[in-house]
Amino acid sequence: MNIEQARFNMIEQQIRPWDVLDTDILDLLLVVKRENFVPEAYKNLAFVDTFIPLQGGEQMLTPKLEARIAQDAQIKKHENVLLVGAGTGYLAALLAHRARHVTAVEIAPEMKALAAKNLTANGISNVTVELGNGAQGWSNGAPFDVIVFSGSLPVLPEAVLQQVKVGGRIVAIIGDSPVMSAHRITRTGDHGYDTVKLFETDVKPLDLAVKPSAFTF
Repeated sequence: MNIEQARFNMIEQQIRPWDVLDTDILDLLLVVKRENFVPEAYKNLAFVDTFIPLQGGEQMLTPKLEARIAQDAQIKKHENVLLVGAGTGYLAALLAHRARHVTAVEIAPEMKALAAKNLTANGISNVTVELGNGAQGWSNGAPFDVIVFSGSLPVLPEAVLQQVKVGGRIVAIIGDSPVMSAHRITRTGDHGYDTVKLFETDVKPLDLAVKPSAFTF
């Protein structure tokens, strides 16, 4: 397989047509080598439009989903980001190139170790990988400028809303399969939030994501 041709095709045939038009993001996909974050058994699927199985029943998002989330979070260089669901570390790496620092929370010990290993091996030094359940957010380090969920939630917990700064954004896929939508929620004040529906999709829910008191759109 010609890796660079496969990477180019992934960007031009999958990602760009899915409204990922930010040139910084498109350039970043050339810099952060996705194949370095894909489990050995699935290297041949590194540039394919498919979810990749991970340990513990988790999955790696499709390339277009990862790119779209990275774009729509609108991260700026001075911002601190919370990523819930570290996975293999690839999405954290994309976000880290845009942010000052990323805190990535992972519930599975083996995936936490893998993400940390992959990030270090790829020279990403501004990500801290924490072990824990981030389905209700992560109070340590809050408030964040941006909060991103890599798995879906049936509803967005109220606790998460309090963990983002005024002017900050939350990007989350919300709903129950097969009807889910990605939203960007911008905090406009102490009790004010503006919500934009980004796209429809169907993504595996986060482990231990429950239906608590939640924000209504």
